[in-house]
Amino acid sequence: MLPLQHLTILDLSRVLACPYASMILAELGATVIKVEQPGSGDETRGFEPQLAQDSAYYFACNRSKASITVNLRSAEGREVVRDLARTADVLVENFPTGTLARRGLDYAALSALNPRLVYVSCTGFGQTGPYAHKKGYDTVFQAMGGIMSLTGEKGGGPVKPGLPVADLTSGLWVAIAILASLAGRERSGSGCHVDFSMLDGQVSLLSLAAARWFALGEVPPRLGTEHPGRVPSASFRCADGRYAHVTASDQHWAPLCKALGLEAWGADARFADNAARVEHREPAMAGLTAAIGVLTRAELIARLDAADVPVGPVNDVAEILADPHVAARGLVGEFEYPGVGRFRGLGLPYKFAGFDDPRVGAPPTLGQHTDEILAQRLGYSAEKIARLREAKAI
Repeated sequence: MLPLQHLTILDLSRVLACPYASMILAELGATVIKVEQPGSGDETRGFEPQLAQDSAYYFACNRSKASITVNLRSAEGREVVRDLARTADVLVENFPTGTLARRGLDYAALSALNPRLVYVSCTGFGQTGPYAHKKGYDTVFQAMGGIMSLTGEKGGGPVKPGLPVADLTSGLWVAIAILASLAGRERSGSGCHVDFSMLDGQVSLLSLAAARWFALGEVPPRLGTEHPGRVPSASFRCADGRYAHVTASDQHWAPLCKALGLEAWGADARFADNAARVEHREPAMAGLTAAIGVLTRAELIARLDAADVPVGPVNDVAEILADPHVAARGLVGEFEYPGVGRFRGLGLPYKFAGFDDPRVGAPPTLGQHTDEILAQRLGYSAEKIARLREAKAI
C-alpha cells in the first residue's frame, strides 16, 4: 500500500514545476490524470534529448501518470474537465493568471461543483501584485529572487546553478501545499484555493542570506563554494585535478589540521574558533589550499574520513549515479516505454516502514488513457467518446 493511493489529482499543468510536483505525488500512490493538448501534448514532449516520439525531459517529470487529451478551447472539452473535477481531490494548474477564469475552469467555478476540491494555481508572480501578468521562466525567477546574485566566484558575475532550481523547488513547494491543504480539508471538510508564486518560492529560499541581511544589514557576496559564515567550508582542488568539498566545525578543526600536517594551527589564536577563522579567512584558506593541493582526492578523503572530518568528492552526474551507496539505496530505477525499451529514472528519496516504498513508473504516451478514463471514471459511452473525438474536443 502506498500512502496517497486514495487520492485523485487532475493535472492541467505542463513543462516542469507542477508536473514535477504531481509526479512526486503519483509515485507516492495518487492517481494523477494529466490533461494534455490533443496532437501535441505537453510541450516538453518535443524538448531535447529526443527518444522515439518523446523526450527524456518529459520522462523526468511525468512518470506514473495517466494521460488524456482534451481541447480546453472547446466547450465540450471544458465540460470533460468539469466532469473530472467533480470527483477529484486536487486540481493543479500553471496557466497565466486569468486564463482558466475566462474558460470557466477557475476555482470559483469548479469549487461550486466540488466544494472539497483543493485547487492549486502556480504562476510566475501570483494572482495579485504589480507583476501578476508578467511572464517569466526558471532563470528569471532565479535572477529576480536573489539566488543568482549569491552564486558565482569571488569577484565574478552572477551564475545560475546547474539545475533549474526555481522550477524544481517550486515543484516541492506545490507538493507541500497540496499535502497541507488535504490535511486541512480533513478537519474543515472543505477544499481551498492555493495561490503560489514561483518568485515567492525563490524569495522564501533565501532564508540564511535573508537572516544575515536582517541581522547585519549585509548583502552576502559571491564566494564560490565558500560559506559566508563558516571556515572551512569550500571545495578544494587536489593534486590529481579533482575536487573535494570539506566542511568543518570547531570540533573538527584540530583533527583536520592533524590530518593535513598542520598541527601548529591547532594552537594558533587566528584560527582558535570559527569566528576567528572567518575573520582570518584569507590565510586560513590559503594554508588549507596548499596542504590539500599535494594530496590526491582519494588520499584526502581517506585521511579526513579516518579523522571523522566531513568531506566528500565533488562528483559529476556520471560519478554519483554509479556510486555504490546510490546503488545500495535503490535511487535509480527503470521503466519500459514504447519505441524506447528500458529507460532509467531517479526514484523518490523515501524509504518507508509501514507503507510500500515508491517505485519508478512509466510515463504515459500522449492520450494513452483517454478512452479508459472517460469510460470508466466518467461513465461516457463509446458513442459519446466518438462524438467528442469527431468534434476535436479530445
